[in-house]
Amino acid sequence: MNGSTEKRLFQYALSYKKTIIIGLLCLLVAVSLELAGPFIAKRIIDEHITGIESIWYQVEQGTDTSRLVEYNNAWYIRADRLDDEETTIIDTSTILQIGRDYYWVNEEIPLQGNRSVDNGIITVESPNETLTIESDKLSINELYSFFKPEQQPIVYLLILYVALLLIAAIFQFGKTFLLQKASNRIVQKMRNDVFNHTQKVPINYFVDRPAGKIVARITNDTEAIRDLYERVLSVFVTSIIYMFGIFVALFILDAKLAAFCLLLIPIMYGWMKFYKYFGTKYNKVIRSTVSEINGNINESIRGMSIIQAFQKENQVEKEFEALNQRHFLYQKKLVRLSALTSHNLVNVLRNLAFVTLIWYFGSSSLGVESIISAGVLYAFVDYLTRLFGPVNDVVNQLPLLEQARVASSRVFELIDHDGEEINNKPVPKFKGHIVFDHVWFAYDQDEYVLKDIQLDVQPGKTVAFVGHTGSGKSSIMNLLFRFYDPQKGKIMIDGIDTKSMSRQQVRSHMGIVLQDPFLFTGTILSNVTMNHREISREMAIRALESVGANRFIAKLPNGYDEPVKEGGSTLSMGERQLISFARALAFDPAILILDEAMANIDTETEAVIQRALEVIKQGRTTLVIAHRLSTIQQADHIYVLDHGIMKEQGNHLELLEQQGIYYQMYQMQQGKLREPAI
Repeated sequence: MNGSTEKRLFQYALSYKKTIIIGLLCLLVAVSLELAGPFIAKRIIDEHITGIESIWYQVEQGTDTSRLVEYNNAWYIRADRLDDEETTIIDTSTILQIGRDYYWVNEEIPLQGNRSVDNGIITVESPNETLTIESDKLSINELYSFFKPEQQPIVYLLILYVALLLIAAIFQFGKTFLLQKASNRIVQKMRNDVFNHTQKVPINYFVDRPAGKIVARITNDTEAIRDLYERVLSVFVTSIIYMFGIFVALFILDAKLAAFCLLLIPIMYGWMKFYKYFGTKYNKVIRSTVSEINGNINESIRGMSIIQAFQKENQVEKEFEALNQRHFLYQKKLVRLSALTSHNLVNVLRNLAFVTLIWYFGSSSLGVESIISAGVLYAFVDYLTRLFGPVNDVVNQLPLLEQARVASSRVFELIDHDGEEINNKPVPKFKGHIVFDHVWFAYDQDEYVLKDIQLDVQPGKTVAFVGHTGSGKSSIMNLLFRFYDPQKGKIMIDGIDTKSMSRQQVRSHMGIVLQDPFLFTGTILSNVTMNHREISREMAIRALESVGANRFIAKLPNGYDEPVKEGGSTLSMGERQLISFARALAFDPAILILDEAMANIDTETEAVIQRALEVIKQGRTTLVIAHRLSTIQQADHIYVLDHGIMKEQGNHLELLEQQGIYYQMYQMQQGKLREPAI
């Protein structure tokens, strides 16, 4: 994924920056509250559990005995708990821990040094001196009395810790909700942008690519990008903030060891670059293969009747298995790459960190002046353990990150394809005067399929185009509808060059009926109105009645509201064609195009449609492409095409008199000529 793609992904995120910023603030608060836990634990351990190993002062019994301990009929208080300067100190003693036992010494002695005990005699060795002192071993009950003043602070700290966790959970919920909400809105916007752009790209984009591949970009690839915003970036941001907080805490505890832990950052960066190199290669193949699989499935489903009729199930299955095998192979490579990196990387780094921790604290404990407290050791181990949680999360998200990289580049490739802005600004209804002025057109560079075409169709006239397959008949309609534009010459409607209008404006007063009419999922009426607000139910019904469709609709259980499945598969070809005619009639076009509209119609339906056409053509310019010459004999003018060249023109009788191509085609269709016209 190049820089511009990353920038565009960031720009999409900025569309909902307020939600994202609030979510990140919730995350920051939650992380801060969670990271307070080890510090609370350190305080509990150092000050309230192991803290009784301390200097103790004998004082007089006061009114507040909550911090005092009674021992041998005297009252004692820990030295660090004495905050009243006016309190009189009667005597000083020391409690030392040796092994798992605690000993009472009736004088102040150093708390640092190597200790040992033998029959109540304690030996404390330090670099400067060795002390030998008598002591009394504290019993369980006596020891409990020294811990009793610490119980209440411990309970308070634990309540504080639980409260912080509950508050953190609330902010974690807010973070998750807000970031996922933003990610879904971002992808919703992106899908709308991609789909809207498909309405703007030239028709040849769809001709050159299977529908399944385009669908994969709008659905599968944007779903991968949704994972990027919802999971990957959330995990990355969470982990970065979490790691930052942990490093701050580690530096507070021990700057030297924390600095050593910073080596994780360049190691992770290098590992991510390594993963990106191979992951991008594999994911490009995977995403491309998924698109091909979608295209293959789409084609197989649409052509299932042909596949089964010609017994091609095994061939189609092998083609699908080949694509599926390629997908499996590269997924396996990606899984192997992830297995080698994620689990192994984190385990190695974690083990190295703990080895360093053991070595560092172990060697430090050998020096009398460098002994660390149990609370610091616990806090450091806790933070170090927590540090590898986000490290593991980041590494585990690398596969999704690479999928999103490749998917986003594919989505933006579609968005970057040249398109035209949709301009639906109303234009006056056409009169229907059509002129082709020396038009040349080629689908592929200079391989012209139309050569120097000149037409002049007067308003309200019906003209027909005939010719053998590949002669250029449908290309004329494609140009008139501005699915394509000619390389040479110009096309004018009512004296206006069609290029000076948007494609939507050119088509706004045209209607078309194709050889294989396409019906959308919905009802019969919705397929006529196309949900256009200006076409009422009554208008749609009148259009259906005008073309004679009411005869078969009356037999349907739900009449005009009969459900229509995708493509109109529950209706016959003739019934679909009648609905298509009604659709064109309901929109009241100035120019009506019939592209092989009756090629697949039976004789009875053809008679019905021919009668309907007489109604539809009134006041409209009608262009008809036909193979069956019987359907165009009443046309005002007929053009005969041959390999893109206008060879003949005139009405039916005039063309028969010329005894040219049209005459030969007519004779052959009448069964009077065996050899086709050349």
